[in-house]
Amino acid sequence: MRARSVIVAGGGAAGFFAAITAAEAGADVELLEKGPHFLSKVRISGGGRCNVTHACFDGREFATRYPRGERELIGSFQRFQADDTVAWFRARGVVLKTEVDGRMFPTTDSSQTIIDCLVGAAERAGVRLRASCGLESATRRPEGGFALTLMNGEAIECERLVLATGGCRAPALGQLAEALGHALAPPVPSLFTFQIETPWLRSLAGVSMEDVEVSVPEAGLKERGPLLVTHWGLSGPAILRMSAWGARKLHAAQYKFRLRVNWLPGLKAGLLESELQSRRQGQGAKLVVNAPVSPLTARLWEQLAFAAGLGRETRWASLPRTAQQQLVEQLTRSEFVVTGKSLNKDEFVTCGGVRLGEIDFRTMESRICPGLYIAGELLDIDGITGGFNFQAAWTTGWIAGNALVGHPR
Repeated sequence: MRARSVIVAGGGAAGFFAAITAAEAGADVELLEKGPHFLSKVRISGGGRCNVTHACFDGREFATRYPRGERELIGSFQRFQADDTVAWFRARGVVLKTEVDGRMFPTTDSSQTIIDCLVGAAERAGVRLRASCGLESATRRPEGGFALTLMNGEAIECERLVLATGGCRAPALGQLAEALGHALAPPVPSLFTFQIETPWLRSLAGVSMEDVEVSVPEAGLKERGPLLVTHWGLSGPAILRMSAWGARKLHAAQYKFRLRVNWLPGLKAGLLESELQSRRQGQGAKLVVNAPVSPLTARLWEQLAFAAGLGRETRWASLPRTAQQQLVEQLTRSEFVVTGKSLNKDEFVTCGGVRLGEIDFRTMESRICPGLYIAGELLDIDGITGGFNFQAAWTTGWIAGNALVGHPR
């Protein structure tokens, strides 16, 4: 039976970082990927540009972006954080750039740059890469190490095993960890958009706002930031962050709840009413639907006015006070019925996975099964959108890779 020093199961970000780190330190490493392509999630992330990390270089502050895993990652980010990721890729010929919202991408704007870098680094370090060759089962041997069966029926052994198989979008995807004694926090989706059937909202598909406040009062959720209207409802950073922080609450509600939107969070209600009152006095002859309040777009303003019950021919001078109050209500407290969720493009982030108390975050080694290391999204860790999930993968993979060769730095 063929034996290896280290087997890494999972050809994603965490798996590659663990394999490269260990191999560069001298370990005999083989990486197994059940799919036909390595780093498939890297390829599609960030619209095909790969949002590698986020330009926040304080580890404790960085950790606050994780609805699950914040406490455990504080120490991890003291050892390998965003600036270390930037330096790691730069040392291998890849330069990252920072966008205005803090997201960091390769200067080529192509995820293929990151894929080529990781595959190249793995090959130079001597990692044996095997695609279309997933790990079917794993058993810990009484004398130590693991007996493995691959999807093709091949039996192999290894001294140490890394599971970096990705998020448990279904419980079956965590069966390897469970078979080795671990328990899973139930998996539910994170980072998703909201389906809303309201016709006038859907008619605005493509409209975006830079600063909107969204809330789900019944769940105690509130977020503020950019918002995008889509053909199926609402998306954008504010929605995605809310979906991450509220993953379990919204799952419990079966993704059916009332969403409140304040389109003008920068204007207090009193100031907004004063602005509308001044228009009644100074622009009385103008049609209300033709005079949007900044920064609302003309299309959005028009639909909000209609939703408030105003007619197309209503002029400021003839706007009743009750109608003005209804307009203020619509601008600051629009309510929509969310009827479901949609994935954020083709990106999958899951809330749930191996329970964090079962892992030693100094090494990423299992507290239950010696010689087993777990990294990446298989853990019950997930971050908000913006490069945070990849950073957790790089960090946990790097820590595991060092520990595999006896260098838990």
